[in-house]
Amino acid sequence: MRLTTKGRFAVTAMIDLGLRQHRGPVTLAGISQRQRISLSYLEQLFAKLRRHQLVESTRGPGGGYRLAKPIELVSVADIIFAVDEAMDTPQFASKENGDNEQRCTTLELWTSLNRQVIDFLDSVSLRDLVDQQKSRASQTSASTSAAGSTVAALSDA
Repeated sequence: MRLTTKGRFAVTAMIDLGLRQHRGPVTLAGISQRQRISLSYLEQLFAKLRRHQLVESTRGPGGGYRLAKPIELVSVADIIFAVDEAMDTPQFASKENGDNEQRCTTLELWTSLNRQVIDFLDSVSLRDLVDQQKSRASQTSASTSAAGSTVAALSDA
């Protein structure tokens, strides 16, 4: 599995979608503005996400995107596999990198690592990431509110 910028942007955009879809379809222009990702790049990513049936689109005024299945059933691995090209054999295992026995050993190592990464990303749902974002936002609001109260109390004194 390749962990690329494309995958990172797709996960970021899907978190944004997950946070806002309860209000109705979410526009790519809105995601682009909030996440500072090029609109044309998002269009490419969402075409792939739609082909993999992770999102659905609604055309026309009030249109945009929403998740095609429940948020807890979408894993980070699903998102990354949807936008990135198929996995390939690690470059470490190519013929130029040593004799046959060494290639076999390193291939097993990188294949095992790859499997562990996939298993981990498959265990993290979009729901988990959205909940983390909501938690961070509420903590930030609480600390900003507390700081504001402290400043107000000090200025009253």
